[in-house]
Amino acid sequence: MSVKYLIKNVAIVNEGEIQIRDVLFYDDYIQKIGLIQTQDDFLVINGTGKYLLPGVIDAQVHFREPGLSNKGDIFSESRAAAAGGVTSFIDMPNTVPNVLSNELLKQKYDIAARNSAINYGFAMGISASNMDELLASDTTQYLMITDDGLYFSGKGNILADNNDLMEHIFSRSNCLIAIHAEKEAIIEANEIKYKKEFGENIPARMHPIIRSEAACYAATKDAIDIANKYNARLHILHLSTAAETHLFRNDLPLAEKNITCEVSVHHLWFSDADYEKLGMRIKWNPAIKSMKDKNGLMKALLEDKIDMITTDHAPHLLEEKDVPYFQSKSGAPMVQHTLSCMLSFYQEGLISLEKLVEKMCHNPALIYNIAKRGFIKEGYYADLVLVDFDESWVVSKNNILYKCGWSPLEGTQFNSIIRKTFVNGHLVYDNGIVIDHICGKALSNT
Repeated sequence: MSVKYLIKNVAIVNEGEIQIRDVLFYDDYIQKIGLIQTQDDFLVINGTGKYLLPGVIDAQVHFREPGLSNKGDIFSESRAAAAGGVTSFIDMPNTVPNVLSNELLKQKYDIAARNSAINYGFAMGISASNMDELLASDTTQYLMITDDGLYFSGKGNILADNNDLMEHIFSRSNCLIAIHAEKEAIIEANEIKYKKEFGENIPARMHPIIRSEAACYAATKDAIDIANKYNARLHILHLSTAAETHLFRNDLPLAEKNITCEVSVHHLWFSDADYEKLGMRIKWNPAIKSMKDKNGLMKALLEDKIDMITTDHAPHLLEEKDVPYFQSKSGAPMVQHTLSCMLSFYQEGLISLEKLVEKMCHNPALIYNIAKRGFIKEGYYADLVLVDFDESWVVSKNNILYKCGWSPLEGTQFNSIIRKTFVNGHLVYDNGIVIDHICGKALSNT
């Protein structure tokens, strides 16, 4: 029998409101919200002065398993995620081998069923090699189809770099297609230019100039134009420029949008000024850009031109990062710290808790049609995060849970703390301790 948890007198952040209520949950689900009398078989948690959020749904991670598990795996990264208040993830297809078939997709679901502390979903990869077979199938079975990360396996795998390919796919698709929007031709021309100037030792500060605003904007605009032509369901991953945000609409409710987008937390947290200190450790694709871009992304998030927040969690070993430009891997670990970053923005007055929950919890569930998650409602799964603003802590190697063992946020002080994380009504993280439950479930739209 599952534990019957009762959180008393807690500030529930849900659907644009903050209300002091009690929450009773057991047997996977939230059973009752309101004024609830304590019973002998309830495990009571005092929520006074604390906030209860729906569990974060991180809809873009790279947990590296199979094939790259020296950097991270579902066991390690799901536990880091739980410590960061993330209760569900969607993993991208650029594992080894790339997930381009149902057989490989099932293998990942099987691994997660054995090893994930939190709820899990996996994206199906699409490229020129499998698109005809994939689009002829029932694609509604997938959370998303995406090219994200597949360009690491070879040139030509970024859909947004090939308008003819996008025409072919968008004219036939009947599901959400999420794309990495950069133009490879522009990037390659910049690489040639700056390699002539700097040789192999291109400074990290040149990364946003090489993977430039122009490369991002051109790709995003073309993708949107073609998606609109065919009324296709398009999602643009990890926006990095203020210019791109003007291509998106905020005059429609989310349910009526065919074209949506996201920002990853590192594009809100860092700017090009941070390359001097952190170097290749903050080398991501698309690149972290200017302070103007950082501020423009936050503005667009608040104005609902950007629909949700992700991490693009992408762990690499430090020896893969702290090397010359062309050898340095793009990506870094973030999933344990993304909610803490956003809570810091709240404390600075940059975003409300209600808007934060909308973008990190509600909207991912709506965009990916995830059933009974992302909200604090009776009858929904009890994916919950208890947050306390009365304690500070500093990111350090002794509290980092990533398998790769480092974070670009080391030395950062956060002035809030995640007290508890519940997944399907089970306590998986409690005041600094990950409880070794395998209680994640596959994300479902039914």
